[in-house]
Amino acid sequence: MTDQLHGTPDDRPADDPPGGTGRRYRRALEGLLGVPATEGNAVDVLRNGDAIFPAMLDAIRGAEHTVDLLTYVYWTGDIAIEFADALCERASAGVRVRIILDAVGAAMMDRSLISRMQEAGCQVEWFRPPTTWKMWEVDHRTHRKVLVCDEDVAFAGGVGIAEEWEGDARNPDEWRDTHLRVRGPAVDGLRAAFVSNWMETDRPLFDERDRFPEQPQPGDVVVQVVTCPAQVGWTDLGTAFAALILLAERRLRITTAYFVPDERFRDLLVDAAQRGVEVEVLVPGPHADKRVVQIAGEADYEVLLDAGVRVFHYQPTMLHAKVMTVDGEVACVGSGNFDQRSMALNDEANLVILDQGIVAELDADYEQDRSRSEQIDPDRWEGRGGAQRAKEQASEIVDGKL
Repeated sequence: MTDQLHGTPDDRPADDPPGGTGRRYRRALEGLLGVPATEGNAVDVLRNGDAIFPAMLDAIRGAEHTVDLLTYVYWTGDIAIEFADALCERASAGVRVRIILDAVGAAMMDRSLISRMQEAGCQVEWFRPPTTWKMWEVDHRTHRKVLVCDEDVAFAGGVGIAEEWEGDARNPDEWRDTHLRVRGPAVDGLRAAFVSNWMETDRPLFDERDRFPEQPQPGDVVVQVVTCPAQVGWTDLGTAFAALILLAERRLRITTAYFVPDERFRDLLVDAAQRGVEVEVLVPGPHADKRVVQIAGEADYEVLLDAGVRVFHYQPTMLHAKVMTVDGEVACVGSGNFDQRSMALNDEANLVILDQGIVAELDADYEQDRSRSEQIDPDRWEGRGGAQRAKEQASEIVDGKL
């Protein structure tokens, strides 16, 4: 399987030399996922709350027809109030504002903001509120973070609407994250991610304010939207991640808030490193918000380090970004983490970006983050104490690895 997907330099199409157009990656992903990539997009990389939130708020405040907001996290803080103010103002002005909040992820939200939104005319829906008679739904959440304004501009990535994301990752109170702003044909794919969750409400699917315009082509970036609906077993996100690892020839960089690969994904990373790919994984360090999840990922460190995979712990604050880059040619950015919850249980929305300029920008961000990280030394990790090993063993039992 690895040889068939990865290929060799001699297998590469004549019009796609090493470091070339990325056609090999595009056709493999289109063929494996059955989702065509779109051309002519404009994509902006937004780093941390200081850049992300103003861009999102400007789009909301400038909307004239529709605003669709879908988020797993909507908690508290000044930014939560600022978003509510902007959404209420647009709804009061006659703009159709639809909001989906995950009933588990956004449980900490100030309910007075919900009342204000509804009174202003916003259509607010909770996604799958836990009930005693639908327990099979409780574990399948919408983890997507999607904003679409006027069917013209869309945002997706890892950021939640809460004070934790304010600032520029300067200290432990300011989380590190990455979001994308998109214009062009890929906007339709992100709107579809919103609509697939909206369909579970009793609200109309669309109305006269939906114009379904022909999307312009304001840029030259190729984008594939992977909406990753939750399902039992394998998802499109898992397929995309596996394909990108198998396709990597020179360099694979993974930044993720939660790193808990199952055995097959651990083996894919090991195989990549053993065939000569420079594999690096950047994860949260001392400020991880979920230590139990961090320990579950650490259970695989020894195998990965022995194979030559380099692992880094981000030091300044909680690292919440979800970014994978491959060979300087292709990137995958969105809400999906490198764990089984994202690849099997949650609805996610990720963008595959086939553009050397965007990938270079994301790689530069990675290098800056790596410079603020601590590399895990293989020898020191091998000599870790019994308490750490016991925690890893316990996490594997809980995580279902044993």
